[in-house]
Amino acid sequence: MSDALVVFTPSGKRGRFPLGTPVLTAARQLGVDLDSVCGGRGICSKCQITPGYGNYPKHGLTVAPDALSEWNAVEQRYKDKRGLIDGRRLGCQAQIQGDVLIDVPPESQLHRQVVRKAASARAIAMDPATRLYFVEVAQPDMHEPSGDLERLGNALRHQWNIEGITASPGILRKLQSVLRQGNWSVTVAIFADHRPGPARILEIWPGFHEGPLLGLAIDLGSTTIAAHLTDLSNGAVIASGGVMNPQIRFGEDLMSRVSYAMMNPGGDAEMTAAVRLAVNALAQSVTAEAGADPAAIMEAVLVCNPVMHHLFLGIDPVELGQAPFALATSDSLAMPARELELTALNPEAQLYILPCIAGHVGADAAAVALSEAPEQSDDLVLIVDVGTNAELLLGNRQRVLACSSPTGPAFEGAQISSGQRAAPGAIERIAIDPRTKEPRFKVIGSDLWSDEPGFGEATARTGVTGICGSGIIEAVAEMRLAGIVDTAGLIGSPAQTGTERCIADGRTHAYLIHDATDTGGPRISVTQGDIRAIQLAKAALYAGARLLMDEMGVERVERVVLAGAFGAHISARHAMILGMIPDCPLDKVTSAGNAAGTGARLALCNAGARAAIEAQVKRIHKVETAIEPRFQEHFVNASAIPHAIDRFPELARVVTLPVVSHNTGADGGGRRRGRTRG
Repeated sequence: MSDALVVFTPSGKRGRFPLGTPVLTAARQLGVDLDSVCGGRGICSKCQITPGYGNYPKHGLTVAPDALSEWNAVEQRYKDKRGLIDGRRLGCQAQIQGDVLIDVPPESQLHRQVVRKAASARAIAMDPATRLYFVEVAQPDMHEPSGDLERLGNALRHQWNIEGITASPGILRKLQSVLRQGNWSVTVAIFADHRPGPARILEIWPGFHEGPLLGLAIDLGSTTIAAHLTDLSNGAVIASGGVMNPQIRFGEDLMSRVSYAMMNPGGDAEMTAAVRLAVNALAQSVTAEAGADPAAIMEAVLVCNPVMHHLFLGIDPVELGQAPFALATSDSLAMPARELELTALNPEAQLYILPCIAGHVGADAAAVALSEAPEQSDDLVLIVDVGTNAELLLGNRQRVLACSSPTGPAFEGAQISSGQRAAPGAIERIAIDPRTKEPRFKVIGSDLWSDEPGFGEATARTGVTGICGSGIIEAVAEMRLAGIVDTAGLIGSPAQTGTERCIADGRTHAYLIHDATDTGGPRISVTQGDIRAIQLAKAALYAGARLLMDEMGVERVERVVLAGAFGAHISARHAMILGMIPDCPLDKVTSAGNAAGTGARLALCNAGARAAIEAQVKRIHKVETAIEPRFQEHFVNASAIPHAIDRFPELARVVTLPVVSHNTGADGGGRRRGRTRG
């Protein structure tokens, strides 16, 4: 073997390189976002990478232990002086010796992803499970012997009506010295959840201590992980952050990760370790950003989909990969955070995980239900949490239904020829002139459109690097509006569309958006394969919504709420043109932002909200798309843009879609072309 296949995650870029090629060189040639400022001399450490070994069916790779050159003296010197996380290599030093999977961690990316799960402003009724109490404790008395913990418990009962307390060995070890330092006056952090049982001492300080008392709301998604550091006295978010879920290197979507666990002994433990490490790193990051003491974090609330739920808990997710999609447990969970290796918090911190609704409708959907409260809606509302695995809620005061739909990663820029994660330089908005067919676009990091003066200067540092999820949605919808794409999703030839931007791409065509190859930049286009990937994703989403509507016995919804980081950044108009969501008045399509994260914050700041969502989840009716016979019928009809049989009357009030068909045989260049499916 003279060369080897190298696959980089999370970008998904791949190529073959001669043996002995440094990883950094391969990354640069493929346009992988791997930082380096020292010219490959092993000084800056910016090019840190994490190689993956073992079997990766998703990528068609089996990586041998000797796929990279041996650890060398430069790497050892750097680790001795500055430290290097175990398992990491320097991309400038590690040379390719065989087929290999290379993960580029967030801190090694020059254009780091913009994780858009920001905290939404929300008024929250504060009733936290953890509070501070100042108490005066009776001193020991030889005539009335009792332990310090018992006398502290008596003080809490008499002064604060707290009945019954418990403490860990760690608290007991410091209890006596703290009581005496405070001259028998102390402040205690008490955790009293909505569940029956004794209150728990989480921390104790001598004298009067006024905080801060912090909590962490964690939204563990299959693609991104977001965390909001929250003041438990007032609900204010004092720092937020996000990172890519490192499990992406094991598979973009949930089922590929289940498959990885099934095919690789110990694969589930490998993914569990990776995600716990990432959550700890994120907790440290937001704490550092706020300038806070990690010991002040007394509580964490976590929401996630069922596969993430099992992997985070250290449970093999194999049962979720096959009918009847049985969860190990669907109930909410409460436990010390240290039991799940969350070491970046107070050692006594408590973790609460919201209940799951069904085998593929998880605690994140429960958090969305808590945030958006469809059971309190007078009109029929469809709530769509758009992600790699979309979760949908449909309901009103009479009834609430839920399902999930396997949309895949296309909406997030994966499986798209010029696709990328949301990062500076990625096209996020696009408009196509229906007359000239010329595009204009915006990229993340600049407020200017590409045809406005100063755009080149504003984007000089990042360049135009690719197209992210919101960008590809708008691109396909705009292509449909301009007649470049027909109802079936076919891209026309130059003769059919009237623009030379429709370029031949094998037996099909692609639409050219941006070409910077003359200056060493990328060529960004939308291919027929990209259109198909978006059609598959949006058809699955729409089919899930239609199944809920069938179950409810309705043909229309009155209101649509787009939730999730992606849902917050897509245009309702373009989503409707594409046929992602059922037809309804456009002014009734709104964004809820990161509703799952908001639900996590509600549960963090209000113990009563935990009891409320636990009760509500039991009332939600689950519809399993995988076994519904009409799913395929709805899916096929929804593959058209916007739909094969639904006329979308509300959309027709504001948009006129051109009547075009590009499946007429000749492609304008003399070649015959049939209906191509991908």
